Amino acid sequence: MQSVQNPSSMTPSFIASPLWGFPLLVLTPRFWRAAGLALGLAGLSMGLTAAPLLTCQVSYAGTVHTVTARPVEDPYPVPSVDIGGRFWFKAVMVGQGQHIRRILLYTYLDASPHPVLVHQAKYLPPFQASPSGGARSPAQAMDLTGQHYLYAGPVERELIYSCTLEGVQP
Repeated sequence: MQSVQNPSSMTPSFIASPLWGFPLLVLTPRFWRAAGLALGLAGLSMGLTAAPLLTCQVSYAGTVHTVTARPVEDPYPVPSVDIGGRFWFKAVMVGQGQHIRRILLYTYLDASPHPVLVHQAKYLPPFQASPSGGARSPAQAMDLTGQHYLYAGPVERELIYSCTLEGVQP
């Protein structure tokens, strides 16, 4: 077997195969370290464009619950969150990667024999560019819903929620 040394160990070496006479590519450990570093830096730079995140602050009976949602392809398996034993809140962001097709918010009153839908909201792109009309970077959270006040049940229990969206291009 004949080896051809390359002066730079950052580039691959070629070895002539004894069986077929074709050169085989042999990658040196130093080449793999450099390639791993390059791929890691590329992944880090792609990570700077964060995946969209929906964050909802849901308040009931003096307790604030934080409900978050990331893009999903199928909205049906997304679970609802129990809010104080009286309400269920479900936040769904349907899409893939940076492309959001819709945002759905559901609020149910926990009733017998099954929860009752008391509020549904649907938000479609394009989402507002900024809460104040000025320039906004995708990393900044924008106020998506404003403050919602819901009243339900025999004694009209109050649930308050607001949601912000970040990681979406204006």
